[in-house]
Amino acid sequence: MADADPKFRAIAPAGGAERSMAHVSVTINGRQYRMACEEGQEAHLLRLAKDLDLRIGELRERFGEIGDTRLIVMAAITVADELSEAGKRIRQIEQDLAGVQDVGAVSAERSKATQAAVAAALNSAAERIERVTKSLNQGLGEEIAVG
Repeated sequence: MADADPKFRAIAPAGGAERSMAHVSVTINGRQYRMACEEGQEAHLLRLAKDLDLRIGELRERFGEIGDTRLIVMAAITVADELSEAGKRIRQIEQDLAGVQDVGAVSAERSKATQAAVAAALNSAAERIERVTKSLNQGLGEEIAVG
């Protein structure tokens, strides 16, 4: 699996060709880990680590000492579940938005058609008024002009 360009990574062993990255020490489940991250992502990485540490602490309070690995796996599954639910909500919102955009497009087309119909009706009325005016002018003679 190729590593595209992650924002965060564990410190690689010496000798790896790494571009310059910031380094942050995070504490998760009572253990410190030194992590590398893109410049400017340090605070974000610290927030993520703190969130994971809090989740593990909450699980420990709820289930007791069931083993570090098990607590970490449970926290990871909880995060994965939340991510999955967020993805479902995003897909639903995207579908809803597409529906609203479709309705907007239909409304815009109807509006254009209505505007065209109103313009045509006004043009037709103007033409009839001109014909009636000409007819009245011809019937009354040139000395008394209407319009």
